[in-house]
Amino acid sequence: MSYRIGLGWDSHRLVPGRPLVLAGLNIPSELGELGHSDGDVLFHALTDAILGSIAAGDIGMHFPPSDPKWKDAASALFVKKALDILESSGFSIVNIDATIILEKPKLRDFIDSIRAAIASVVKIPITEVSVKAKTKEGMDAAGRLEAIEAQVAVLVKAGPFASQNA
Repeated sequence: MSYRIGLGWDSHRLVPGRPLVLAGLNIPSELGELGHSDGDVLFHALTDAILGSIAAGDIGMHFPPSDPKWKDAASALFVKKALDILESSGFSIVNIDATIILEKPKLRDFIDSIRAAIASVVKIPITEVSVKAKTKEGMDAAGRLEAIEAQVAVLVKAGPFASQNA
C-alpha cells in the first residue's frame, strides 16, 4: 500500500462587501475574502493539498486567476476537479486535517457544518475530516482582521477510492 501526504496553504485579504466563504458555506461576517473566485481559502488550500499529494502542481496552474472563466467560481469545483485528478492517478483520500486562521468571527459554532461540507465534497466519512480554528492573537495581517489563512494536510493512499468505502 502506497501512501502520500499533501500540504496546502492559502490566504486572502478580508474586505467589506464580500461574503466569508469556508468549505462552500457562507459564514455571517462583516468581512469576506477578496479573490478572483469565491475566495474560499479552505477549499483553495484543500485543492493544493490534494494536487500536491500526487505532485500534480497547484491551484494556480490548473485554475489560473487570469482566466475569466474562474471569476466568482465556487471553489468546490476546484476541489472536485483536483479529486478527479487524484482518483485518475489511482489514489484516494484517507483523511483531512485543516486549520483556519481567522481573528473573527469565531468559528466554533460552524466547525461541524464545515466538516460535513468537506466530507460531502470529497466523499469521505465526516469522522475522517478534522477542522480547527485558530487566531493570531492580534499579530500580523490575519491578527489585524486584514486577512484569513487556511492550512490543510491530506493523507492519500493508492488503491480503492475512498468514496466506494464511505
